[in-house]
Amino acid sequence: MRLTRFSDIGLRVLIYLERAGERPHPVTAAEIASQFAIPHNHMVKVVGHLARAGWVRALRGRNGGLRLSADPQVLTVGQVLRELEGDDELVDCEATRCALSLDCQLRGVLKAGMRAFYAEMDRHTLASITGGSTGEQIVKMHRMFWSGTDASPAT
Repeated sequence: MRLTRFSDIGLRVLIYLERAGERPHPVTAAEIASQFAIPHNHMVKVVGHLARAGWVRALRGRNGGLRLSADPQVLTVGQVLRELEGDDELVDCEATRCALSLDCQLRGVLKAGMRAFYAEMDRHTLASITGGSTGEQIVKMHRMFWSGTDASPAT
C-alpha cells in the first residue's frame, strides 16, 4: 500500500500548523508550500479539503492565512487518512471481473490488512506525531521562515 501525494501533503500541512500555535500571524499556504517544496496549486487543493473537513480554518484577506482548528490531542492519523485516502477496498474485485471472485481468499486478507493499518493509525494523534525531534524541527522551520533563512534540513 502506498499513500497518495495528496495525503502526504495533507499530513504535512496539519503537522506544520500544529506547531504554529504560538505564532502571532497565521501560516500561509505559500509558506508551507515553500517549506516542503510542494507546488502551490497542490497545496491550495489540499488546504481546501482540510478546511472542508473542519480541521483547518482558512482566513482571507491581508492578515489571512491558515490555523489549525482541530484538537491535535483528539485528531488521529487514521481519521486524516480515511478522509484523504478513503477506506475503500485495496482491490476492486467487481470492476476487474476476476474469475476467482466467488471463492477468493485474497479479498478477505486485504480487508483485514486494511483494518489493521487503520487501527494502528488510530492509535496516533496529531499531537503525538509532532512531539520530540519532529516538533523541534518544525519550530525551527517556522523561525527560519520568518528570519528569511533556508529551513531545509541538512542532507
